Amino acid sequence: MLFVPGFKGYKQKEMRREADKLIRDHFGRILEKNRNYLREIYGTLVTNHFDEAAGGLERVVTRLDRIVAKIEHASYGYSGFFDAVKISEDDLDRMLGFDVKLLNEFRSMGDLVEAFKLEVDDRKFEKVLAHGNELSKILDRLEETFEHRVDTIRGLEAR
Repeated sequence: MLFVPGFKGYKQKEMRREADKLIRDHFGRILEKNRNYLREIYGTLVTNHFDEAAGGLERVVTRLDRIVAKIEHASYGYSGFFDAVKISEDDLDRMLGFDVKLLNEFRSMGDLVEAFKLEVDDRKFEKVLAHGNELSKILDRLEETFEHRVDTIRGLEAR
């Protein structure tokens, strides 16, 4: 196979495609964990009659569900060997940059969700509205970054 012209590049792109799927699967697991924590927090808020905070958190969880679906069903950062559209290594590197931004936002969200959960578990409800607002801002940034990633793929597909 090493003598077949283009095989090395094809193999590298195939590995990139597999890496893209692994990255998105990793993102999905992170989001699933945070979603489960947020649902637990929501239940505690409802039980303790923090209706306004619970309503805001319910909207956050709904948005998170939508973002998870987008990530799970997004196009791969890849074009096959015989596809008419070819994605260059530079384009794939740009997508990696978006993935790094996404990972940083996921970490921010995870840190906030864990702190939020600890506070609620300890019956400290003073910051529930502030935490909900900050989570909403993080989701805004996540969604914006992921949309840029998707737009990059769509732009490449339109060549």
